[in-house]
Amino acid sequence: MIEFDEDFVAKVDAARAEGREPWPRAAGMHPTHTSEALHRHFAGADGEAVAADPEGQDVAVAGRLMFRNKMGKAMFLRVQDRGGRVVIGTDEDGQDIVRDGIIQVWVRRDDVGEEAFAVLKQLDIGDMLWARGEMMRTRTGELTLKARDARPAGKILVPFPDRFHGVADIELRSRQRYVDLFMNADTRRVFRTRSRIVGAIRRFFEAREYIEVETPMMQPIPGGASARPFVTHHNALDMPLYLRIAPELFLKRLLVGGLERVFEINRNFRNEGISVRHNPEFTMLEFYEAWATVEDFITLTEDLFAELARDVVGAEEVTWGEHTIRIVPPFTTISMGGSIAEATGLSHADLRDEAALEAWWRANRRVPADASLPSAWYDWWQLLFDELVEPGLIQPTFVTHMPAGISPLARRNDDDADLTDRFELFAGGRELANAFTELNDPIDQAGRFSAQAAARTAGDDEAMYFDADYVRALTYGMPPAAGMGIGIDRLVMLLTGRTSIREVILFPTLRPEGDDGAP
Repeated sequence: MIEFDEDFVAKVDAARAEGREPWPRAAGMHPTHTSEALHRHFAGADGEAVAADPEGQDVAVAGRLMFRNKMGKAMFLRVQDRGGRVVIGTDEDGQDIVRDGIIQVWVRRDDVGEEAFAVLKQLDIGDMLWARGEMMRTRTGELTLKARDARPAGKILVPFPDRFHGVADIELRSRQRYVDLFMNADTRRVFRTRSRIVGAIRRFFEAREYIEVETPMMQPIPGGASARPFVTHHNALDMPLYLRIAPELFLKRLLVGGLERVFEINRNFRNEGISVRHNPEFTMLEFYEAWATVEDFITLTEDLFAELARDVVGAEEVTWGEHTIRIVPPFTTISMGGSIAEATGLSHADLRDEAALEAWWRANRRVPADASLPSAWYDWWQLLFDELVEPGLIQPTFVTHMPAGISPLARRNDDDADLTDRFELFAGGRELANAFTELNDPIDQAGRFSAQAAARTAGDDEAMYFDADYVRALTYGMPPAAGMGIGIDRLVMLLTGRTSIREVILFPTLRPEGDDGAP
């Protein structure tokens, strides 16, 4: 239950008693400019030039009151709007002077009238405000709107957060993102950058003649990944449905249908753990191209990442934690088996010998007597890679030639049928992308689905289901193709230097407030 602050409610009642609506309609209060547009337009213009510029003669701004300095018959207000970061100069120490969504407003009683001025004096920090007037510079050089009309536009009902300590905790920031956004310019920049990344991805693929498509988010059979799904129920059809864990099998049906280059920026849902790199609801880019191979996608991926770094971030290097990561092609390429052999000292023959792999593990790791260990060599590869190799892959690295046993949708390698033509891209010690030459042999695919279904029957909740309709689609002939998935959230983490996925998802999944997890 929300309890409203009595002092603020009293101000609401007083305003209504005077005939003023504390939350008025926007009619007549449309802003003409953002703070960013004003700072950019008047950059370098002195006071005389600002006053003479026709662009500044009739300007309206609107936003949240973040600062107020009362001076008797006048006051300076700083209003925050949707404008972005602008460097307006440098100080005497050579440091950038920055305005991030802020414009100053000068209000004088003689200009707005005594009644309006009295109302404006009652504003609280955090209230919404609209003002119209002409642009000027103060004696200190601050670009300022000299208001001839100013009106309250929305009342805050809680005390304004402490600017320095109120929203520093990531749990509070994630839970009350609305507060985090107006209090933290850095948060606003992250999500503006995320929006630009998604837009740049769309332009990248459209320029290469891909078409953007949409596939079902509720599916009768969850497929396209090894993951535990969320289950719901369709009342009218009286049947279970699963929230999408991946769009892959539907996108590849489109290749069968003749849509040879497709991409989807999609929401996926996996009923798994939550960590600094995992959220149950997340965003993926998946794209598929007929007549392409996984080797083609290595070049495509390098081009995409380099273009995003250059055009969105504006730099070839990003800082991630204590590391500087260079997003400059060509990226390093290693094989999965080779990296494990280097990390363990095992021979390539031993890498396919379950007994040798288990012996190494027991000799080099503390293993409880009743520990559940892999039974197949390819599952050992996954365990050893996750533990010994992945954390050290800081610079962008393609890991290739992954086992068929952990790649149920990838085409087998022509030279070694136990491996697949697949790669994963790592940077910052975490996976960012997964790609492979697609398996288009319906007989092989049916066999792998059967093996996955058997594993599910044996208790593996993340094993795939047998998707008969997808196999049927393959029987009509799918052209040779490559496909890839890129985690948008992790990509944004890399390009913005965030180390927790919560910092790049506007509303991450959290336990309800006051819920201690007890049943």
